[in-house]
Amino acid sequence: MNSPDLSNAGKIRSFSRRQGRITVGQQQALADFWNKYGLEPGIECRFSEIFGREAPIIVEIGFGNGDSLADMAEATPDCDYIGIEVHRPGVGHLIMQLEARELRNVRIFCHDAVEILARCIPDQSLAGVHLFFPDPWPKKRHHKRRIVKPAFVDLVTAKLTRGGYFHCATDWENYAKHMLAVLSNASDLKNTDVGGGYSERPSYRPLTKFENRGLRLGHGVWDLIFRKI
Repeated sequence: MNSPDLSNAGKIRSFSRRQGRITVGQQQALADFWNKYGLEPGIECRFSEIFGREAPIIVEIGFGNGDSLADMAEATPDCDYIGIEVHRPGVGHLIMQLEARELRNVRIFCHDAVEILARCIPDQSLAGVHLFFPDPWPKKRHHKRRIVKPAFVDLVTAKLTRGGYFHCATDWENYAKHMLAVLSNASDLKNTDVGGGYSERPSYRPLTKFENRGLRLGHGVWDLIFRKI
């Protein structure tokens, strides 16, 4: 399928531009190692050139501080990862992790994920896309800012290879129901849960400290995994 027209996608942001405080170490990592791990938003990705090999490519959208992405990359060295995050402190933290662990299978965009997918990622090139705990925008008047909507799902689907997967996770039940409805209506995706509902957390998705704390307090977490057919 062809990528959908998302020329107006950037007008309503699915994220807020909160930068937070960047530490000296994070700033130093950005200064010293951005050229090693960073990708510029104007490029068209040629993954075999970026990573120096042919391997399955997985994109993680909004990786936060990057700990989970670094854990996945370390656990699955046969896959290559593209992380997309708009907040510089998180990008700096991930770079520190990559350098400390000597991980070479991760590259990073510090930019809007919708624009990166639309302009930099070739169609039918991704083995998987991860969207873990995106901003739920819980107030009803802000629901239009939620990233999971039909146009976005069409864009993700266009980037997946046949059999590639889209894995979402959220700890907001209302958003989980919204995600399930939108994904279930996507004609080129099929729910991997045989009952058409939520999936068990797969072993490759690490539990975050925030998630563990929520689970101890009895909060729910919902995973959805759909494959391109």
